[in-house]
Amino acid sequence: MKNWSTNKLVKVAMIAAIYAVLTLVVAPIAYGQLQFRVSEMLTVLPAFSSLAVPGLTIGCCIANLVGAVTGMNPTGYIDAIVGSVATLIAAAISMQIGKSHNKWVRYLLVPLPPVLANAVIVGLELTILFSEGGAFWATYAAMALSVGIGELVVCYVLGIILMRVLEKNDLYKKIF
Repeated sequence: MKNWSTNKLVKVAMIAAIYAVLTLVVAPIAYGQLQFRVSEMLTVLPAFSSLAVPGLTIGCCIANLVGAVTGMNPTGYIDAIVGSVATLIAAAISMQIGKSHNKWVRYLLVPLPPVLANAVIVGLELTILFSEGGAFWATYAAMALSVGIGELVVCYVLGIILMRVLEKNDLYKKIF
């Protein structure tokens, strides 16, 4: 953080705040087994700036903590850790994919890491916290599929729209 300017810190904080607010605004559908977090559209931002990686991770942690404190997040405080780790992993991979100069590679692959990371990691979290009895793998498959579908819709519809808006007139260069 030695080379971090106030400007960069503010950008990270803004991404975190926007993610957290967007999650909390749609809280009834942002937590639990079937998640449609509108904030997940922001997971394409690492393709434009490395500042989005800590911003998204912190925003996810804040949203999950506030959700736990207010009772909106049925997974509680554990989700602040597990969900944030999933976000960090996905953001780091999306950032690497975003370095591609091929527009179609970016559109097809940048939204994929959040879909897969959340399906696998959050699906496992939900299974461990809510599975009953011996049907672990069937429950895991259902949870991963449920989380993955919500992520897929948000990341590939809203995320790609956001990518197009940011690329139009090089808007991302003015922001980041």
